Amino acid sequence: MQIKNATFIMSNTDFNKCPSPVKPEFAFIGRSNVGKSSLINMLCRRKNLAKTSVKPGKTQLINHFLIDEDWYLVDLPGYGFAKVPLKNRTEWQFMINGYLLNRINLMCTFILIDLRLPPQKIDEEMIESFGENELPFALVFTKADKLKPAEVEINLSSYKNYLSESWEELPPHFVTSSALELGREDLLSFISKSKSVFDAEAIKRKLP
Repeated sequence: MQIKNATFIMSNTDFNKCPSPVKPEFAFIGRSNVGKSSLINMLCRRKNLAKTSVKPGKTQLINHFLIDEDWYLVDLPGYGFAKVPLKNRTEWQFMINGYLLNRINLMCTFILIDLRLPPQKIDEEMIESFGENELPFALVFTKADKLKPAEVEINLSSYKNYLSESWEELPPHFVTSSALELGREDLLSFISKSKSVFDAEAIKRKLP
């Protein structure tokens, strides 16, 4: 898959106000400072498509980007903001859950995880919630360029061991580096294959 055009469409706090669900969507979510905006910009090869910031919590809305007039990339608010008031965190969680549980054209949510860190409780809880709600997801390990190859394998094995304790089949996973464009082609290939499933179903349903 080659991305030729990426256009910001809208931001909102209510899944009911999202674009009409006639195109497949792929969402990205992750803990504070995991490198989500950098990854989105790397995938689209657009430097400032998603706003990056040294201050965690830059993304506070559901952001839709139309890719090649064909599918939506959705940038979701992060989680794990220790310095954000409880009221804000509660509102964000309600907004995110509403989107994840009700968006019928959501093909997959990519949960981003900082590969430099050992398994974090907040990431484990997010993964478990997807499993409990039977929501399609894949894991995207970020910042692999910050580690030596041997360290990448060790840390990746830690997550695989954790997941194997409760998952009969491990979810799809990708090792990435926004700085090196590592994992870009694999992620786009996965999106392309998933999108084709939606396209086939759309034909059956005769969606526009």
